[in-house]
Amino acid sequence: MPRSALGARKPIAALVADAADSDGPALARNLSAFSLVCIGVGATVGAGIFVLTGTAAANYAGPGLMLSFVLGAVASGLVALCYAELAAMIPVAGSTYSYTYVTLGALPAWIIGWDLVLEFAMAAATIAVGWSGYAQSLLADAGLRLPAWMAAGPGEGGIVNLPAALVVLALTALLMRDNREAARTNAVLVALKVAIILAFLGLGVGHLRPELWQPLVPANEGTFGAFGWSGIFRGAGVVFFAYVGFETISTAAGETRNPQRDAPVGLIGSLLVTAALYVAVAAVLTGLVPYRDLDVADPIARAMAVTGLTGFSAAIKAGALIGLTTAALTALYGQARICYAMARDHMLPDLFARIGARSRTPFVAQGVIGLATAVVAALVPIDILGELVSIGTLFAFILVCASVLILRRTEPERARPFRVPGGALVPVLGILACLALMASLPGDTWLRLLAWLGLGLAIWFGYSRQRVGRNPGFERTGPFAGPGQSPG
Repeated sequence: MPRSALGARKPIAALVADAADSDGPALARNLSAFSLVCIGVGATVGAGIFVLTGTAAANYAGPGLMLSFVLGAVASGLVALCYAELAAMIPVAGSTYSYTYVTLGALPAWIIGWDLVLEFAMAAATIAVGWSGYAQSLLADAGLRLPAWMAAGPGEGGIVNLPAALVVLALTALLMRDNREAARTNAVLVALKVAIILAFLGLGVGHLRPELWQPLVPANEGTFGAFGWSGIFRGAGVVFFAYVGFETISTAAGETRNPQRDAPVGLIGSLLVTAALYVAVAAVLTGLVPYRDLDVADPIARAMAVTGLTGFSAAIKAGALIGLTTAALTALYGQARICYAMARDHMLPDLFARIGARSRTPFVAQGVIGLATAVVAALVPIDILGELVSIGTLFAFILVCASVLILRRTEPERARPFRVPGGALVPVLGILACLALMASLPGDTWLRLLAWLGLGLAIWFGYSRQRVGRNPGFERTGPFAGPGQSPG
């Protein structure tokens, strides 16, 4: 394989043309700006708010978790502006993978695409495990308990987390149908979820114990990330996967009616809604329950029980199930679009790019992804899953910010319906913020990411590299480009 294939850079015009032209069925463009906001809120307000708020408060940040979410929101805001510019300029499925292809070339695009496969799969699996915890809590309230072997995965007292696997399979079946049906279902569930969160906040405010917020930043216990300011940063890094919703909105640009207008509205609108909800929930949660008692699968339900509002506990658990359902739905949706884009460029088997004639969705990719994610959800603990999603998300966000800087230099004349304000300052600050959060994550999380990327490189050199460049019009440019040969 000629060395030039490593740097085959796909021009934006070719990328957009490939998305528009197809010999068979194409992705349906029927999503509105409101649909994108709902996708963003559905993806973002899920396990991060209903599950990992408790874990992060108990193990890392204490009451300072609200500061962790502020840090995450600031970093996400910087990145969301960069996403908005790219999604409006390059309205295709593929998100960061596609942006990297047009800026850095084939090999970097493969690396980030492979990272996004991890990011979305682990996000959906994390959410499914959290969904299982709340579902089992509701069943227990009704006097029903699952046998231990099917209630949790290995290492958590069971053999397989069956509820987690089943919810992934059910959502996969929905997504393999018309995307409008999935979008309508998501919008209804998002409205119910936000209503229940607002009800929790309204009821909780009347029972706050301000002394539980003291000290706001608990003293460090002698190791990095165990409370103190390092714990605030580690808490931000661990819960940052909640903001994977921005990636999902970007993947939906190829199915949006007016992406130049709707994508920025969806990205920025969903950020404002979700950041406010996260900070408010963290504040109320740690003001109701001592933070060390929040390391449970259903922290919001625990807070309601502590206040004596047991009558509302069932509603909170139902809201959590709804919230986790929408988050898992959108994560599975986003992953299928990433695999579709990679298969369209022949980096994955062509079967993954097949679009259903009636559903107008990448149904093969969706089905395979659903099966694989169900297996992971059934077997892997939630803490490992959450940290993997965070580091994968941050890695992708760095490349999004870098892509804005590169395209400003390489294609300055291209129309930008939305432009990040402040010149290079916002993308640079976004990169630095994401690097700081990545540095705060545990070392074993880095090792797992490197192992995943190593597996991806083996697949690239053993399979995908042979197929790159089949589409005409590729440019041999970028840091991995060779002397102008055509790939075989």
